[in-house]
Amino acid sequence: MRFLIVRTEIRAAADTDIAAAWAGGGRLRDETSAPEPRRQVVHAEDRDAALLLARALSTVGAVRAGRHRVKVLPITDFDPAHPYHLGSG
Repeated sequence: MRFLIVRTEIRAAADTDIAAAWAGGGRLRDETSAPEPRRQVVHAEDRDAALLLARALSTVGAVRAGRHRVKVLPITDFDPAHPYHLGSG
């Protein structure tokens, strides 16, 4: 299985937005409709390589300071006709 390792900026949230999401049981952030801005994207062919790359990206000063985060996402193989198909390489 292939993986996508992404370093993103963390969007700041106002205290009122946090309180409203908490009280209403809703989501503060919805990555499917409004993803965080990407700063760096890397591909890996297996889980061990993905975790090694994620660990390396986690040493970046902005990640350590809490301004960025690192995400490891599995990539499923789409049908080649799918509009977001990345190909096999």
